[in-house]
Amino acid sequence: MSQNSLDLNKYYGLILTEIHKFKHKKCRRMSLTCSINVNYPPYFFECLLAAPVEDCRGCAQIGDGVIIFKLIKKCPGFWKNLHSSDSNNKEVMKNKRDEALLKYQKRLEDEANEKNDIKREHGKTAVNEMLKIEQLERDRIAKIKDEERKKATEALEKWKEEQRSLAEKEKEKLLAENKSKTQHSKRKKPGSIFESEPKGKSGIVRESGNITVKHTPRVFPTPTRESQAEQEETWLKKQAEARNAIQLSLDNDLSEKEKNPQWLLDKGNSYFSSGDFQSAINAYTCAIHLAPKLPTLYSNRGACHLKLNNLFKCIEDCSKALDLMYPPVQQNASSRARALVRRGTAFCMLEMYIEGLKDYEAALLIDPKNEAIQSDAQRIRKKLSPSQTSYYRQQGQQSGFDLGTIGIVDGLFVDTYRC
Repeated sequence: MSQNSLDLNKYYGLILTEIHKFKHKKCRRMSLTCSINVNYPPYFFECLLAAPVEDCRGCAQIGDGVIIFKLIKKCPGFWKNLHSSDSNNKEVMKNKRDEALLKYQKRLEDEANEKNDIKREHGKTAVNEMLKIEQLERDRIAKIKDEERKKATEALEKWKEEQRSLAEKEKEKLLAENKSKTQHSKRKKPGSIFESEPKGKSGIVRESGNITVKHTPRVFPTPTRESQAEQEETWLKKQAEARNAIQLSLDNDLSEKEKNPQWLLDKGNSYFSSGDFQSAINAYTCAIHLAPKLPTLYSNRGACHLKLNNLFKCIEDCSKALDLMYPPVQQNASSRARALVRRGTAFCMLEMYIEGLKDYEAALLIDPKNEAIQSDAQRIRKKLSPSQTSYYRQQGQQSGFDLGTIGIVDGLFVDTYRC
């Protein structure tokens, strides 16, 4: 790297340097207040200037293997030498270099901050302009809406006025017609009420008849409503049960014992033990009429229906018993387990094994140590087809526990449905 020429006048100086095989992208240059640096590997050029220059106003031009530095002097004057007299003092060079780098970094930070401030100001200005544009657009749209609303209101008022005028004209026309008819009727002489009809105007007389209307019998005085049908049916059912209970309590042919639900329950249990299931059903039914909220009566009658293979009636009675034993507590745990086993047994006898297994699972959760129920559960499990087993496991996973790892309650072969 060599110095070719030095042209100094009162305000600036030029420094030209030639670089062998110079490439613009690999060259780094920096102009500071007291020095200039050029880094072009493997070359490095550093010059400590004889006097300070304006680093912000200076510039460097690169091209055709030449770098031209244009440096503006702070103090106009002629330099005898480009280099400072302290160029050979390493300590001074180091201090000057560090001081110049700090000033350069500070200048870069100030420039960056100034650029950010300008950018923020431009951003605020752009946002304000956008807000103004949007406000103008909203005002324009509001103005259009007001004009359209005004036009519509005027058109409506005009139509109302036209309709009002038409109505007035029609009214005047009708009044004129009525007035003319009234005057014409006053001029006409009244005829006899026995005056015969003119010939050629006699009509056919219709035959008279009677129409018979039959209304559907209804208990309630109000009209029937589809939304009220279920409530009315429930009310009628309760009224029928109450009437049956009153009739049984007022029946003089029955003794006081036969009017006691507990006595009828014990009687039905004795009939069940002796194998007279139909008599047990009759006893439980009479007790249900007297005490329809006692779940044991429904559960025991369901056991009788199970013995007689009345499977649907067994399912209905056991479901009613489970409904009456809500909420589930420890005191009715054994009764709930028996009702679940009986209903599950009926489902299995109807070959509805999945529904039965669900009831058995619920009963086993109440009494998990019943070995007889667990052993019979395995026999029912074998009756399931592979598709039923996969569906049953899927239902168990959705319910929150694995049905395949718990023993399944069975009531087909054990006497857990005894009264």
